[in-house]
Amino acid sequence: MTDQRTAAHERTTATGFDRRLIPPVMLGSVLNPINSTIIAVALVPIGAALGAPPAQTAWLVSALYLATALGQPIVGRLIDIFGPRRLFLVSTSLVGVAGIGGALAPGLGTLIAARVLLGFGTCAGYPAAMALLRSEARRTGQDSPAGVLTALAVAGQTIAVVGPLLGGVLIGVGGWRSTFALNVPLAAVAVALGLRLPKQPRRQESARQGSLAGRLDLPGMALFAAMLVALLLFLMNLRPGSWYLLVLAVVAAAGFAVRELRAATPFIDLRVLGGNPPLLATYGRALVAYVVAYAFLYGFTQWTEEGFGLSAFHAGLVQIPMFLVAIAVSVTTGRRTGVRGKLLVGAAGQIAGCLLMLTLTTASPLWMLLALSLVFGIPQGSNNLALQNSVYHQADPERIGSSAGLLRTFAYLGSMIASATSAASFGQHAGTSGMHHLAWVMLGAAVLYLLLTVFDRGLRHLGQQPTEPPGAK
Repeated sequence: MTDQRTAAHERTTATGFDRRLIPPVMLGSVLNPINSTIIAVALVPIGAALGAPPAQTAWLVSALYLATALGQPIVGRLIDIFGPRRLFLVSTSLVGVAGIGGALAPGLGTLIAARVLLGFGTCAGYPAAMALLRSEARRTGQDSPAGVLTALAVAGQTIAVVGPLLGGVLIGVGGWRSTFALNVPLAAVAVALGLRLPKQPRRQESARQGSLAGRLDLPGMALFAAMLVALLLFLMNLRPGSWYLLVLAVVAAAGFAVRELRAATPFIDLRVLGGNPPLLATYGRALVAYVVAYAFLYGFTQWTEEGFGLSAFHAGLVQIPMFLVAIAVSVTTGRRTGVRGKLLVGAAGQIAGCLLMLTLTTASPLWMLLALSLVFGIPQGSNNLALQNSVYHQADPERIGSSAGLLRTFAYLGSMIASATSAASFGQHAGTSGMHHLAWVMLGAAVLYLLLTVFDRGLRHLGQQPTEPPGAK
């Protein structure tokens, strides 16, 4: 039996990356994108059905990303310790439960709760994928499985193409509740594929001593959660009376920093992270990049429906050129190992898109909306791939799961800022003046993204040759 296993292992090694892992990795990583894009065209129908203005339906966006922002680094840490299989199966099962809850929700509050559960359910896919890629790279001796990393990025883009159109079709056929019910069969397939993942973790952290609670750093996780929740509530209630929420966020952040610096096995090792400025810069770029990306996805889509007068189906069609261009950009540049050029192209695309967005009115021809979607496809494709590859090279290999989770956390912080900005810009109605206000905020974030890229000298040689990531042990 041992000889057979050894022979099977040698055959797998000879062929490189274990291709049997690709289907569960791909599906798990796209559960979040498909729910993100579908809800973009469902916000207006949900608001109309439940009598909720854009300022309230914005919580359907923020709730999912708050849960995912909290869950991904936590689940990523569990994956670092225990391996991906168990966490993947539990999390994807929650997706099906959330789909049932959303389809049967009697009101907006229950619907928001379903989105929270959906966020927790989709948070294992990406950290599990990155952990498996890193373990396979170690096993095969291939420092950067560029083809698989590109496929991972393209899978998200492909699903994003389907999302708005599929959302429009589902709403037209079965109403907005069908966009939640879709998660039930998706979860079933994800669980079935997840059973193919290794039962034993391929790489386990060396520090296995101590209690489970000690290794998980529950106080650190609680402070991290308190910080994010207080910050989101502040962003969603930008008025003078909400100042105390910002104070609570700052206090929780300070407590979190103190705890992590003293903990024997910290949830997020701030010493290692602080000694890895390139990775911190990548997280900063992710935050501002996704402020622009999600403000366009949600805010602009709401304007095309309420301000411009398109149906949910046609609003979804307007988004398709963006995702088609994103796929083309990812495929074209995916085999190129450098990331700086991709980031600069993405920054230029974001700035050009924001400037074009400022020229739109309700009298603009439809082709201008499609042209804007095409322009935003360039940063959508180049930024996602470049940020993902940056973390792959810059993160400590022993914490690749939690590092990948943190990348998504910063991205979702950007989405929360985008959602809060959209709510503040539109108020009770997604009109043209609100869309222009949103575009100015997006332009500021795009310029900051460009500056963070231009002045980061560490990007010049990143990914161009096999190197040990900063902070690696």
